[in-house]
Amino acid sequence: MGATPETDDLSVAGVSYRKAEDGYFDKRKLQRTAGVWGLWGIGVAAVISGNFSGWNFGIGSAGWGGFLVASAIVIVMYVMMIESISEMAAAMPHTGGAYSFARAAMGPWGGFVTGLAETIEYVMTTAVVIFFSAQYADAILAKLGGFSLIEAGYAWVWWVALYAVFVALNAAGAEISFKFAVVVAIMSVAILVLFAAIALFSGHLDFSSLWNIAPTEGNSVFLPFGWAGVLFAMPFAMWLFLGIEELPLAAEEAHNPERDIPRAARGGMLTLLVTGAIVVVLNPAVLGAAVTGEAGEPLLQGFAAMIPGDIAAVLSLFALVGLLASVQGIMFAYGRNMYSLSRAGYYPKVLSLTGARKTPYVALVVGAVIGFVSLLVVQYGGEAAGSVVLNIAVWGAVLAYLLQMASFVILRRRFPDASRPHRSPFGVTGAVIAGVIALAIFIGVLLNPDYTLAIYSIVVVYAIALGLFAVFGRKRLVLSPEEEYAITGGLGTKQ
Repeated sequence: MGATPETDDLSVAGVSYRKAEDGYFDKRKLQRTAGVWGLWGIGVAAVISGNFSGWNFGIGSAGWGGFLVASAIVIVMYVMMIESISEMAAAMPHTGGAYSFARAAMGPWGGFVTGLAETIEYVMTTAVVIFFSAQYADAILAKLGGFSLIEAGYAWVWWVALYAVFVALNAAGAEISFKFAVVVAIMSVAILVLFAAIALFSGHLDFSSLWNIAPTEGNSVFLPFGWAGVLFAMPFAMWLFLGIEELPLAAEEAHNPERDIPRAARGGMLTLLVTGAIVVVLNPAVLGAAVTGEAGEPLLQGFAAMIPGDIAAVLSLFALVGLLASVQGIMFAYGRNMYSLSRAGYYPKVLSLTGARKTPYVALVVGAVIGFVSLLVVQYGGEAAGSVVLNIAVWGAVLAYLLQMASFVILRRRFPDASRPHRSPFGVTGAVIAGVIALAIFIGVLLNPDYTLAIYSIVVVYAIALGLFAVFGRKRLVLSPEEEYAITGGLGTKQ
């Protein structure tokens, strides 16, 4: 792993590689522990919290009908995009994921820009899930114990506790992470199925309440805020699937990544389509579209509407498992993303140290600190931390999606005869469609005033990161597996 050229220095596309010191890669090893079920678990766990909180604000932006349209468009994007990503992951089974794909297609600068977008996505998504998990946990505490840390002004205590527990869990070893992910993913899906069963037989379903948002002038009950509302709702519809694309980041910890990553991705998408349908149709049919569109804990409120007393709070305690599952899954993603960019020298090299447990413990801690500080600054700076940080996460994700689909098209055009153990059935056309939808969401974010602070934040991060890379980082890269693959042939090898 990570062989270096015979000379100490190599210059390519405006960057310079330095010979790694003896033992460099020995200190940065991962361990293969995951089969297809472990990969399925980590992928579903990363996403499943989106079924519990966050998605529902899209109904407030577009009405139920508008959100249904937005969800259908987003589903097309994810299905086609996941197949494209699976093809690239099978051809380039390295931990780098999106960065690795863009590095092979667009060179070091393209790889860095794409990898940074994914870092923003996963670090901020973890922060969002921490935020919503704290809200759920605090609501349950208030219901069962009569005390609220959040109302007392100590939301940060929840954040510290959750980050500490899950950094420790992720640092304990990949095998533990994958096993935990499978268990909590299954439990989370079971909670959603239970919600569906109770809703269907409780007598509380009122499908007429799906249309109780009054349309603005000139619009219909189905699209109460018009087509602009659909565009603005698409980022929230993404919350039902955002994170499933992380599976390539587990490539160096999977027993058979070429086969199992595509299989786990398809299985994960199928699972999320079912769970997404449950919450999108049944949750607002219980609460009504107007209430659902503003609910901080829609599933908890749905349980409470159907079940009297403390039983609802107990069931909601189980529902909290879904949010905690995503803390685990997304934290895994940012740890591996930061690890791969650090191993290659784009980020400080200390972030890729793995230690005795073969997990990137430094990256896990640093990502947690960044996420916690982001929540702290936004929340106590006068803004609602959940919505602002969610917006940052979504914009980072959309940018990463757009760049990955561009990479897919470039790689197919440049290397048509390369070995591809898995091929997307949608081909270049599917990647283009997914990329166009991602671009539409990207533009929608730019036009939505609610995202202004998030956009400014990302622009500042990119300006600083690109400046540091231009001055320092580009002169200190290392031939990690992703870099070596891109430079020494890789996809250019004809079969």
